[in-house]
Amino acid sequence: MVNHEFAEKLKQIAGAEQVSVQEPMAKHTTFRTGGLSDYFVSPSEISQIRDIIDLCHKEEVPYYIIGNGSNLLVSDSGYRGVMIHLGTAFAGYELDEESGVAAVRAGASLGGVVRALSRRGYGDFTWAAGIPGSFGGAVVMNAGAYGGEMKQVLTEVTWLEEDGSVVTAPADELELGYRTSIFKHSRRIVLEGKLKLEKSSPEELIGRIEELNQKRKEKQPLEYPSAGSTFKRPEGYFAGKLIEDSGLKGYRLGGAQVSEKHCGFVINRDNATAADLYALFQHIKAVVKEKFQVEMELEVELIGEF
Repeated sequence: MVNHEFAEKLKQIAGAEQVSVQEPMAKHTTFRTGGLSDYFVSPSEISQIRDIIDLCHKEEVPYYIIGNGSNLLVSDSGYRGVMIHLGTAFAGYELDEESGVAAVRAGASLGGVVRALSRRGYGDFTWAAGIPGSFGGAVVMNAGAYGGEMKQVLTEVTWLEEDGSVVTAPADELELGYRTSIFKHSRRIVLEGKLKLEKSSPEELIGRIEELNQKRKEKQPLEYPSAGSTFKRPEGYFAGKLIEDSGLKGYRLGGAQVSEKHCGFVINRDNATAADLYALFQHIKAVVKEKFQVEMELEVELIGEF
């Protein structure tokens, strides 16, 4: 339930135009589904993030940091708290051409940054061009594709600590592993990361991006809303193959479907609700466990009540 007094306090911190109430989360997630968030705020400064979080602590209101919403499923009942959106105010990058070091802000589109740097002849970071998330989200998850992952190019990260301090540390202290880091299950908020990139031919890099994008179009259901790979890769297996070998290719529950093009993707085929998608996740896990005795772990973050 929205508390309008609380909403006014958020507006005083971030500006009225940066705050909305009862915001449809379907607008902010790549699954294109989900209920209303009580409050949705797009701060423009680090100090505003601090003040919003302080207010949430004081008023005992939950909060969640969101970037591009590419790895989230928000419940149909929505989120009873504040979605803090790191958007355009926290986007962009700066490149030192002499050193080949790019400082990238958390709200920047990962794919957009990759393409921009490739056009300037800095790579090889092309494997990340088709990942639909924000740069900050990619750091949190140590995102990867086609044999590449963030820890190969990341040299240091700056973040907002839980106590409000701004901390910078080298990448080798961040416990970057398969889809995880020190940020994954903490309240730390990634603000910026630095990448060390090699000078290369812009034509070759852009050609590589186009080649990988063509592969994605052929093998992934990009024409439907999804969160990318739904499950983490179980040790010794491939998630998509396990799902296909379980006879679930094309399986539907409501508007949710296991992609016929790539079984590692669960898609919003036809106005799926979050409940449809969640029920299909659970069905997949149960069938794979029964057939192969393998526990499937979601890569998608669940927000709200399921």
